[in-house]
Amino acid sequence: MRTNLLRTAVAAALALLLAGCAGSANSAVQPDPASTVARTEPASGVRSKIASVKGARIAIYRNKEGAAHRTITSPNDYGATRVFLVERDEGEWLQVLLPIRPNGSKGWIKAADVTLTETSYRVEIDRGAFRFTVHDGDRVVRTGKVATGEAGTPTPPGRYFFTELVKPTGDGGAYGAYAFGLSGFSPVLKSFAGGPGQLAIHGTNSPSAIGTRASHGCVRVSNDDITWMAKNLAIGTPVVIKG
Repeated sequence: MRTNLLRTAVAAALALLLAGCAGSANSAVQPDPASTVARTEPASGVRSKIASVKGARIAIYRNKEGAAHRTITSPNDYGATRVFLVERDEGEWLQVLLPIRPNGSKGWIKAADVTLTETSYRVEIDRGAFRFTVHDGDRVVRTGKVATGEAGTPTPPGRYFFTELVKPTGDGGAYGAYAFGLSGFSPVLKSFAGGPGQLAIHGTNSPSAIGTRASHGCVRVSNDDITWMAKNLAIGTPVVIKG
């Protein structure tokens, strides 16, 4: 199934999104705002719930008994509807993975404030093997080589999810055909090019670097692989980086 693609209209968006993965960050992105929906076809095996915020902001709670301790706005800074990966569904309350520092932060939200969808897809990145694997339920549907962070700017292991999708104009430069923002951040770069050091999975104009430690923390894949991901994976899809 082909998902709709989010493409922001601001030339600086890609620079803000990426954690200094490679090269120049002045590529523009094509304006074509749209919502991204999760796959809904039945699939065997593991399925993940994605919570999409209904309103302009959502309250985040440390626990179900206390008061809200922060709010998060929607859409996010890149024009994408704010989504969270659901870790626990307790009916009226959902524990979700948050796209904030420190990586792996969780909070509780009210189920009434979001719309729930599901995806059977998940992405695994094996840093040691320099390989990604996309699962659809219990089936492997795509695999390929990746480049990861250099020793001084490593790609941090953990559980994340896609937060937005952008498409650079032209040939995309160092970011290739597409770039998916991740909910995690560089453990070394607290800011880069005016942005917060957010991680991403993106294409590349240097395919010879794939299979090596070459980035500032982002994960690079071939343009063919990132184009396939853009056509098939929804915002909110879980991503596990290990190794």
